[in-house]
Amino acid sequence: MKTLVKVTLVLVLIVMAFAAVTLSVSAQDDPRRPVSDDEVNAVSKKLYCPVCENITLDTCGTLACAQWRDEVRILLSEGNTPEQVIENFVVRFGDRVVGTPVDPLLRAIALITPWVFSAAVLVGVAVVFFRWRSEGTHTAPMAAKRSTEKTPNATHSLEDYRARLESDLAARR
Repeated sequence: MKTLVKVTLVLVLIVMAFAAVTLSVSAQDDPRRPVSDDEVNAVSKKLYCPVCENITLDTCGTLACAQWRDEVRILLSEGNTPEQVIENFVVRFGDRVVGTPVDPLLRAIALITPWVFSAAVLVGVAVVFFRWRSEGTHTAPMAAKRSTEKTPNATHSLEDYRARLESDLAARR
């Protein structure tokens, strides 16, 4: 019986030794490298949450963002650069994950359009303001001139009206 225990113990030790050797060899064959949280957050700051609006992946606490951060970690550990990881997400989920379009022409249009629109509005407001201002300086003297011209005509026409009214009333009597 003692020999059976010794043989069993030797077999268990041999199996454990083989398991340890195969685990260490398989760990060395794994091409993945350890990725720090700082590396994951550096890429996650450039990506936006798929669920929330205008919240970056590194600050969002939803389950979807946690899964995306895990994906970022896996892609980085496989040897992808941060730009490749971002491009991977853009290809799979569209430009909305990066906030601004990746295409240089679309990015330029998206970034320049608000400035051009704002400048056009300011120019329009300035033109209207200067027109009002120039009309205001020219209309004040013209209004004074018109009021002095209309006073005699208005009085004269009022007197003519009264005279005609009285003559019509006298003719009916």
